[in-house]
Amino acid sequence: MEGALSPLPEAGGPLRGSRCADCAVAVHPADPSCPRCGGPAEPVVLSGTGTLWTWTVQHHAPKSPPYVQPAAGFESFAVGYVELPEGVRVLAVLDLRAEDLKIGMPVAVAAADGVPRARGVAV
Repeated sequence: MEGALSPLPEAGGPLRGSRCADCAVAVHPADPSCPRCGGPAEPVVLSGTGTLWTWTVQHHAPKSPPYVQPAAGFESFAVGYVELPEGVRVLAVLDLRAEDLKIGMPVAVAAADGVPRARGVAV
């Protein structure tokens, strides 16, 4: 996407999305038009915390290319959807051990290179 909604997020910075000027639906990643009503959308900074909506563990390396396997080899990782207060569900790599993950747990989510990353937060 080109234009005002397309700046690359700063790793570790806030998630950026968009909100419809007509019906107020929020989305991530940002989109210049609303997926619900087709109206114009404006850029917004999304909440940095939410709840883990669902998760799984990726046990197999992605296809290559574009994936480039690290020198140490592929290591399994957790990935899930984080539901933000705006109603948006954001796909994120979960920087937590699988045995510590619980649906509904609070997590902090931030921009990263590629897919956002989430970590647990104290309650």
